[in-house]
Amino acid sequence: MSIKNLAILSVHTSPLAPMGGKKTGGMNVYIRELAYELGQRGINVDIFVRRSTNEEPSIDYGIGDNVRVIYLDAGPVDLLQPDQIFPYLSEFTARLMKFSTMHNTHYDIVYSHYWLSGWVAAKLQEAWGTPFVQMFHTLGQMKKRIKTHDMVLPDQRISTETQVISWADRIIAATPAEHSQLVWLYRANRRKIEIIPPGVNTSRFQPLSKKTAREQLGLDQNKHILLFVGRIEPLKSVDTIIQSLDVMRQQNPTALDNLQFAIIGGDPNDQSDEEMVRLQRLTQALNLEDAVLFLGAKDQNLLPNYYAAATAVVMPSDYESFGMVALEAMAMGTPVIASKVGGLAFLVKDSETGFHIPVREPSALAERIMALITDDAKTEKMGQQASHLAQGYDWAKIVDRILALFDDILEQRRPQTA
Repeated sequence: MSIKNLAILSVHTSPLAPMGGKKTGGMNVYIRELAYELGQRGINVDIFVRRSTNEEPSIDYGIGDNVRVIYLDAGPVDLLQPDQIFPYLSEFTARLMKFSTMHNTHYDIVYSHYWLSGWVAAKLQEAWGTPFVQMFHTLGQMKKRIKTHDMVLPDQRISTETQVISWADRIIAATPAEHSQLVWLYRANRRKIEIIPPGVNTSRFQPLSKKTAREQLGLDQNKHILLFVGRIEPLKSVDTIIQSLDVMRQQNPTALDNLQFAIIGGDPNDQSDEEMVRLQRLTQALNLEDAVLFLGAKDQNLLPNYYAAATAVVMPSDYESFGMVALEAMAMGTPVIASKVGGLAFLVKDSETGFHIPVREPSALAERIMALITDDAKTEKMGQQASHLAQGYDWAKIVDRILALFDDILEQRRPQTA
């Protein structure tokens, strides 16, 4: 194996952060699980993150053998929006290079995640000559096209993404849809793009009986549970789920008697979180307080039980580059109802492992929810098919493909002997 030392860049968010925080989601899980699998194979992995709280240590060894999460000071020690972090990227880069020098560490490849990290990777490439591979996870051009809730994206992001695409040695796209978006919206060189989906830890996420899961979580054994897991932000379209419950009740006054909708993500007590407050007010306005549970962010280790406890996981997002939550739920044997967008259109198989729904159509979602909660046999079969499909995404298989890509890059850079 060619690669011995790998630097992973995750400037704006730590892979150890609790799920459902303001900037935590599938990318955090991706980096943590990837690093763990690489570490188990004897590869030294250093993950570089900008320090955002005083509680973060200089180095955290919590992911596993041969893996370090290294927190670097760059700008104020505070949670910042990505565009607020951009002015501190030069400081971040300098501290990373100083760390490498002090620890006498040479990295074979830099694997950068999100546009901020891509900028840093390019500067390291200039200084060290080290090749870098980029994964964006979300694309600014796609978010700009959605224009959800008057969302404004800084031009800095899109211009930086365009530059990173030209600078990177290779780009990993999660799905064929993302490959097409990179070529269409950014005019990326298609020969530089490799489609490798994220993986799932099938030893952690594997079928578990609903009864056992609900006992461990203290949830009602006699109710259907719909589950949302993710960041609380407008493009996740959580309000569509709440509105669909109202539609169900209008069609049948007793439809919600044996149903609860649980939301994992955010902080229900944070009155400065505009989207959380909006969702809570919508719940109150529709008189759905008894049906909707705001559970807040949860540790990754608790998620398997929540997935297993659910009748279905619901993801009505306006945009998802892949949908790690959907994959984890499917691995647990839980059907997924998801918008037919981005990675969700690729990952969820309609009427086989769950259902596709149109974006922001509560009535269509209500119809699909009813189809599951009124047909236990159908729900169970979908769950079995979902679990079977997820086996193809086991991290061991995905890491094999990523390492093959890394080795190919290093082989191309190796001096040719006569």
